[in-house]
Amino acid sequence: MMKVTIVDIPVHEIVDRNSFHIVFQAALGFPQFYGRNLDAWIDCMHTVDDPAAGMVSVTVEVGALMVLAIHGVEDFRRRCPQEYEALVECVAAVNQGRVIDGLPPVLALAFV
Repeated sequence: MMKVTIVDIPVHEIVDRNSFHIVFQAALGFPQFYGRNLDAWIDCMHTVDDPAAGMVSVTVEVGALMVLAIHGVEDFRRRCPQEYEALVECVAAVNQGRVIDGLPPVLALAFV
């Protein structure tokens, strides 16, 4: 059975692109030098199964899956459509990049 780590993301705190980055940096422990842009988000999340990379403090084992639990997704999508779309696209980009690199996908979204 695949090991899964669920991380609750407080999307009710997201009101714009800046707060999107603040929320994810706090929830996942991105480093202080995190660039607060979508490329930096993808770079950090690409290594969630590599604690030595130091890009996130919340990690999973190699071969495991990190599920980002998004509570109140309909409200989030209505209030912040650009940030919602960015989240979906960035999770896909992380997994696509990992597959291209010969690694398994590592992220999933749970809309609860």
